[in-house]
Formats: sequence, structure tokens, C-alpha cells
Amino acid sequence: MFNEFVKTVLVIVAGLFPIINPPAVALVVLSMLPYISDAERQELARRISLNSFVILLASLSVGAYVLNFFGISIPVLRVAGGIVVSMAGWSLLQAPDEDAAAAEPAPKPRSGASLRAKAFYPLTLPITVGPGSIAVAIALGTGSPRHGLQPVHIVGVSVGLVLLCASIYVCVRFAGYLERLLGTVGTQVAMRLFAFVIFCIGVEILWLGLSELLGSVHAVAK
Repeated sequence: MFNEFVKTVLVIVAGLFPIINPPAVALVVLSMLPYISDAERQELARRISLNSFVILLASLSVGAYVLNFFGISIPVLRVAGGIVVSMAGWSLLQAPDEDAAAAEPAPKPRSGASLRAKAFYPLTLPITVGPGSIAVAIALGTGSPRHGLQPVHIVGVSVGLVLLCASIYVCVRFAGYLERLLGTVGTQVAMRLFAFVIFCIGVEILWLGLSELLGSVHAVAK
């Protein structure tokens, strides 16, 4: 039983950690909200990790049924997610430097509602938990264990998700130290760099979904 537990935890963590990539998520959050206070960053990290846990758990348990109910395929999910991610990256690329520079000396307090909204969209969905991680979670959820689903598998999945979300929390929570290390100019450079990376990731996800759709059309045509 312990072996099944360890195997389940490792499958969840190994399957999702490289795709979610919490350190990269922390840098993206830093580029989108570089001048928030430590208390705001702590609250943001808590909400992003909690939202990620809920989305991943839902994708593992009922994600395939939800997509089937609405008639949504994985390629379509990737196309839609790629568009959203690329738009977020493009908006960051076009953001004027004056806003960030003006915000640095005296950061304006943000309302709790504004931070909560950004914590879910776009910071959790699709930046942290995007189409790729959702697709992998759905695939993992539809793979039944050889001897059938047992309580130890449910516990293993829960522990694996907790470990993933804890890593997201730690990385996002302490991203402010990287901001202080980089300084004003370094933060601006990092913001533009990761904005371009976000845009490229969105285009890559979009192209992957389009390629699968075009491939299915070509196969039907044959």
C-alpha cells in the first residue's frame, strides 16, 4: 500500500511540476505585479496556490467529463488558452514604463477585490495552471490504476497536489527578494523579457492546438 501511495505522489508531481514550473511562475508574477507589498504578495501567493489546487483537482477528477459535456476537445482548449496567454504577454509588452517607474517610489494600495481578481485571472488561469497542465491532469485522471482505484490513490493524489501548490506558494511568496536583488533597471528588463516569454508560450500553445486540429481535418479528408 505504501508503494502505491509513493507511486501516485511521484506520478502527480513528476507529471505536473515541469509543466507548471513554479520558479518560472514566480518570475511571471513578478513581471506582472513588481511593486506590491510583502503582505500583498503573501496573500497573492496563498490565493494562487489555493486556486491552482482547486483547478488541478477538478481537472483530475471531473475534467474529462466536463469537456465531453460541453463538446470541447483538448486541441480547442489549447487554442483558446494559447490566445489568452499570448494576449496577456502582448499586453505586458505594450505596458508603458512610466507606470512602473511611477509606482516604485510610492506603491499605490490595491483593493482586496482587485488582487483577488488578478489572483485567479490571469495569474492562476492560464499563467500558472494553463491548457498544458490541465490537459496533463485530465490525462492522469482518466488513467485507472491496474488494480482499480483505492483510497490510497486518492490520498496520494491529494498529497501530490499539496506538494505542487506548496512549491507554487513558496516561489511566488519570496519573488519579492528577487525584485530587490535586480533593482529598478533589472526589474524593468526582467518584466519585458518575461512578457516576451509569455507571448511566445501562448503562441506555442496556440500552434500546438491548431496543428492537432489541422491534423484531424487532414486525417478525415483522407
